[in-house]
Amino acid sequence: MNVRRLMSFLYPDRCAVCDEVVESGNMLCKECSQKIRPLHGDTCHRCGKLLTDTDRLYCYDCSRKIHFYERGFAIFEYSDIKKSLYRFKYSGRAEYAAFYAFAADRVYGKTLKELNLDAIVPIPIHKRRLAVRGYNQAEEFAKELSKRINTPVMSNLIRRCKSTVPLKKLSEEERKNNLKNAFIIAANDVKLKKILLVDDIYTTGATIDTVSALFKEHGAEQIYFITVAIGAGM
Repeated sequence: MNVRRLMSFLYPDRCAVCDEVVESGNMLCKECSQKIRPLHGDTCHRCGKLLTDTDRLYCYDCSRKIHFYERGFAIFEYSDIKKSLYRFKYSGRAEYAAFYAFAADRVYGKTLKELNLDAIVPIPIHKRRLAVRGYNQAEEFAKELSKRINTPVMSNLIRRCKSTVPLKKLSEEERKNNLKNAFIIAANDVKLKKILLVDDIYTTGATIDTVSALFKEHGAEQIYFITVAIGAGM
């Protein structure tokens, strides 16, 4: 048995959705490749959530609040991909990032290239969480996406200097307080004009807005974001 076959036997490729073993080189099993579909239908013109009211341009959240980013894109609805994202984030499945970037490129590749972005910036995690997980899941996704849209990743522009509590169970006001002073720009003046922020999930947009506002304070002009998944819209 040669080295490649041995490695394939010891560390087989796994479906990026259900985690079942797949043939070498495949990112999804047959069942998931037929079942999992990117977002389709009318989406919010600001954050990218699916709209239940197709006569509206914006979801309920975006119609009542000011965002600091220009436009957001999401690949999947969270409920369709949540188990995959959990393994990606907490169970060492960093290799799933290749599938997420492949899907992102198929859906949004042309649009992202036409934006003439200066850089891709992954949302950072605190150093303590990085030590536990071994990687920043947003950065893994960003690096794979970078290869497909030919835009450099700049991971050192911003740091997470405060270890925040998970946002999913907090109210809107609690999220804002939780994220206050959580990030710091590593440079005095950001020379980039167009930035694509990358994260795994978008829910209320508190994190994306916090980082977008900070970059604009330091000279960036246009901020976009892309996430693997997004919550349901209204």
